[in-house]
Amino acid sequence: MIMLRSRAEVEKIEAACMIVADTLGFLETKIKAGMATAELDSLAEGYIKERGAVSAFKGYKGYPANICTSINETVVHGIPGKQILKEGDIIAVDIGVKFNGYFGDAAMTFPVGGISEEAKKLLAVTEESLYRGIENARPDKRLCDISSAVQECAEKSGFSVVREFVGHGIGTKMHEDPQIPNFGVAGTGPRLKAGMVLAIEPMVNAGTYRVEILEDGWTAVTKDRKLSAHFEHTVYISDSGPEILTKWRKKKQ
Repeated sequence: MIMLRSRAEVEKIEAACMIVADTLGFLETKIKAGMATAELDSLAEGYIKERGAVSAFKGYKGYPANICTSINETVVHGIPGKQILKEGDIIAVDIGVKFNGYFGDAAMTFPVGGISEEAKKLLAVTEESLYRGIENARPDKRLCDISSAVQECAEKSGFSVVREFVGHGIGTKMHEDPQIPNFGVAGTGPRLKAGMVLAIEPMVNAGTYRVEILEDGWTAVTKDRKLSAHFEHTVYISDSGPEILTKWRKKKQ
């Protein structure tokens, strides 16, 4: 069942979402070559607690950390630990929080210092595909209008979209209906309605869309070990169209 949220509920979801967005912005200023991903997790934990929220990820189905840190060929669910960031890496940081009973979720892929032209293009296209999807989060559109827009944007640039992982509804639970694939046929799927809150999250690979899960049971990597990027926003569908609840403030270059 797809929940329709009141404006009062959306404001509570947005409060959680702003903590997520601000945490991403905070971590962006800290990411640098030579640091361990465990340090990012610790920084995120402290920042989220300061804001009166808790990580939505830690303990979820046994996940051991506060955030996900997915480097280079890691698609999603990379576990923070001893891995050291190197100049030229890309790192996707995925954050979910619970605040006053409501959830927010977003992800962004950051460069670590100077990165290759291919990596720059992958990040740009993945972020663009997110916004193309969001443009279709409107009343009376169909769910797969979002999916199709993401897929078209990624594939026209020669990249591929991951099939195994999807976006989702969000509200009083971290993952709610509907599931939102990043590929599909426009004009199909449930009809979108005002009041829906969706976490739209393209995962785009430089090579094959196929992935595999490592022995830890969480870390998903590209089958061909080529780069992957991940961007995500939580979006409210209003009568007039999409409203992004996790607007991040990008660091000035």
